[in-house]
Amino acid sequence: MSLLDELLEDLSMEGFELRQVVAGLSEAGWREPTPAAGWDVAAQIAHLAWTDEAALAATEWVAGDATAWDELVTEGLKNPEGYVDEAALALATMPATELLQHWDGVRGELAEALANVPDGKKLPWFGPPMSPASMATARFMETWAHGLDVREALGHTYEPSDRIKHVCHLGTRTRDFSYGVHGLTPPPDPFRVELTAPSGEQWAWGPEDAAQSVRGPAYDFARLVTQRIHRDDTVLETTGDDAEKWLTIAQAFAGPAGDGRPKK
Repeated sequence: MSLLDELLEDLSMEGFELRQVVAGLSEAGWREPTPAAGWDVAAQIAHLAWTDEAALAATEWVAGDATAWDELVTEGLKNPEGYVDEAALALATMPATELLQHWDGVRGELAEALANVPDGKKLPWFGPPMSPASMATARFMETWAHGLDVREALGHTYEPSDRIKHVCHLGTRTRDFSYGVHGLTPPPDPFRVELTAPSGEQWAWGPEDAAQSVRGPAYDFARLVTQRIHRDDTVLETTGDDAEKWLTIAQAFAGPAGDGRPKK
């Protein structure tokens, strides 16, 4: 199985499990507020649906039809920082059954489209162009993170799986971006990141002899880099001041720095 095949399989499963959480909700359930200020359950799903749709437009651009992508970019330029949230909140006003059907359709289309992007082609995006594997990783990260918000809003427990390795990988890859989005200069040397997966497997990134490091549960790290937990509420351990600073600003998602979660 190729990396892209694995990513698409895991993305499909993550989306399916989240779908199962919301499928039987009443209309009132869809309007339950989530930990993200101003966002209810419907807004969380709408955000996923809208961004999946934008990614689908990017695959169409690669295939030679730039209509949908060019329209997104034109609209986005009118309000660069607020466009995505505005579009998602507008989509969230749909009746719940229609919203769920819409998300089902677009995520299925996106998976097929990503699988068929020609080798070597990259997708346009709101930042640097992305390979199909990078896009699938980003979509997994968002599906997983918004799924946490939905479950928390509805009082559902979440049993993490080793699929969160994709989130952890993205979290390590975005270290320098996290510094940059805060106007800080990234440290010149890489860190060592050693994490324990939900299964007990050990995952590692970076040189073994790195002077600075992060160690601990992968679930804590994944939640931290998606800003679903406060640094002080994790049991992650660091060596080095720069590594500790990183954990206070880590951000695996694009856009301006988020507010994160308050300490419990």
